[in-house]
Amino acid sequence: MQIQHDTFNYFLQYTDPHTGLTLDSSRPGAPASIAATGFALASFAIATTHGWLSYRDAYSRIEKTLETLSNKEAGRNGFFYHFLDPKTGKRIWNSEVSSIDTALFIAGALVCASYFPETKVDTLARKLYAEVKWSWMLNDAHLFSHGWKPEQGFLPYYWDMYSEHLILQALALGSETYPVPAEVWTAWKREKSVYQNKEIIYAYTGSLFTYQYTHAFIDFRKLSDGGINYFENSRRASIANREFCAAHSNEYQTYQNSIWGLSASLGPDGYRAYGAEPGEAFHDGTIAPYGAIGSIVFTPKESMEAIRIMHEQHQNKLYSTYGFKDSFNLDQNWWASEYLGVDQGIIVLMLENFLNGGVVWKRFMKFAGIQRWIEKTGLQNLNNSKTHQTN
Repeated sequence: MQIQHDTFNYFLQYTDPHTGLTLDSSRPGAPASIAATGFALASFAIATTHGWLSYRDAYSRIEKTLETLSNKEAGRNGFFYHFLDPKTGKRIWNSEVSSIDTALFIAGALVCASYFPETKVDTLARKLYAEVKWSWMLNDAHLFSHGWKPEQGFLPYYWDMYSEHLILQALALGSETYPVPAEVWTAWKREKSVYQNKEIIYAYTGSLFTYQYTHAFIDFRKLSDGGINYFENSRRASIANREFCAAHSNEYQTYQNSIWGLSASLGPDGYRAYGAEPGEAFHDGTIAPYGAIGSIVFTPKESMEAIRIMHEQHQNKLYSTYGFKDSFNLDQNWWASEYLGVDQGIIVLMLENFLNGGVVWKRFMKFAGIQRWIEKTGLQNLNNSKTHQTN
């Protein structure tokens, strides 16, 4: 798909050639983002199978990134700072050592290990994973802190309900070197709510990315967590997001013509955690194209429809060199001029899973750490279980 290729080109343009760190956004002066760098790593590996990058070029880029992040100034106890100077790899913007952003980086690095087995890239990726002292981020509790700063210690925010943090949980529980106890998996709340007759384990903001990030790497289709199937949960949340937009289409022009995708993005008043019910459901008519695209594995028909309409009706203002720009708002005649690295990343990975038989899932699910997480938490294979999430 041309969209995937165009989107991938963001990482070629906005990754520093000397450090291998990827910019948070295309905005001039933007810092590097450790999460965007993780998505870039996985995207470079994927590119080798499509001929977008040669094996040698991709390998060189990935190796450079992993070597840069072996520098202990980039973080603490194996975790990395959220934002880094793209030229030096050192902390910038007084940012926190981030739990979730580190997990997304490690996931991207492990994807690379699967594409370049028994190489230095494989060794470095596994070494970086092995060095993360996951229990440190628990701060003597069973919930992960969002992060830590040298000036103040642990942030007073914890991953206490459903969100994108499932990738953090999986990697920490499955670690061979610094695993966290099984109780960590059951400590966070599975809050339920019903929207349009759909019971959903929901994220606080209702932002689509919270139902997508972990699912770019982990194949939940056959896994049951005490009767909850998180793939089905994300499908329901995606449909709910679409229905929520349709329900408010009389208020906001942007939501008309089957356009949907409420998720954290840039907006007329800055970056906002846009979302739909169930959840906080803050919205102002701003749609992020990556929202519908990132849900394509859950809602192929509905996502393809939204992609087609956005491209046909708004491509002159919304689509450019690196694919769809971050967001738009017809009601305020506002169009983002930037691309965001993490939003580009979820497009590349989800389209890869959708278009190529879940190839990222297949590779990621083979890692011993992921298998340990499944075994440790008692997740059931739905092929061997009659349990399922009920309405």
